[in-house]
Amino acid sequence: MQPYLDLLADIMANGIDKRDRTGTGTRSVFGRQIRYDLAAGFPLLTTKKLHFKSIAYELLWFLRGDTNIKYLNDHGVTIWDEWATAEGELGPVYGAQWRNWRGPDSTSYDQIQILIDGLRNKPDSRRHIVSGWNVAFLPDETIGPRENAAAGRMALPPCHVLYQFYVANGKLSCMMTQRSADCFLGVPYNQTSVALLTHMLAQQCELEMGELIMSFGDVHIYRNHFEQVELQLSRQPLAPPQLRFKRRPDSIFDYDFSDFELVDYQAHRHIAGKVSV
Repeated sequence: MQPYLDLLADIMANGIDKRDRTGTGTRSVFGRQIRYDLAAGFPLLTTKKLHFKSIAYELLWFLRGDTNIKYLNDHGVTIWDEWATAEGELGPVYGAQWRNWRGPDSTSYDQIQILIDGLRNKPDSRRHIVSGWNVAFLPDETIGPRENAAAGRMALPPCHVLYQFYVANGKLSCMMTQRSADCFLGVPYNQTSVALLTHMLAQQCELEMGELIMSFGDVHIYRNHFEQVELQLSRQPLAPPQLRFKRRPDSIFDYDFSDFELVDYQAHRHIAGKVSV
């Protein structure tokens, strides 16, 4: 977990204090990258305990192409509730773009299936891309998330905007590009989610684990999280857990939460922090 902790320390020491959309204020740096060897362990944070169930169900929700919070709520996950309409709608956020990207002639493109087909049939391609940044559906910044969702736009624009995958020597690596990264609350979830996705893709495509590279644009710590970050930086990281699968489903769209097993996950106590909406 040291790359993540080094990034936290970098922001605290070298960041610029900035205003932000939520009014909370941040300390921010621009253009950073961290790397993990996924064969050496699963990058689930150990300096504070994370709720892996929420992370995994959110990814399964993305892969369903779902954009209503009912599926999440049915499984006890509430991380998207603040931005949803009364009917639970979020507009065409991640799942819609991953599974149902709309072309100019209204053709639907399943980016995840296209990705898997490419990894299996053309592993050396440089086009193993999944994008969430669909300009046609970005929110109107003059109104709130719920109003945007009700109007058929994204409640929030995607933070993790681009995934690029790379196959070499029978190993699958992923570089995820994130335009905006809440380093205390969001990044631990993001790196766990993309690592889980990479493991799933590797199992489906019969590949071994390579690297996870997280590339950040504006990576920041909210001002109301400074004390929590200092507490986290005072803790000694523990050995990372391992991720195992209990079965190999026929499709990446057929995984259940019960298919995932975390082995030897030990972590320091959870550190709470308020989400800035």
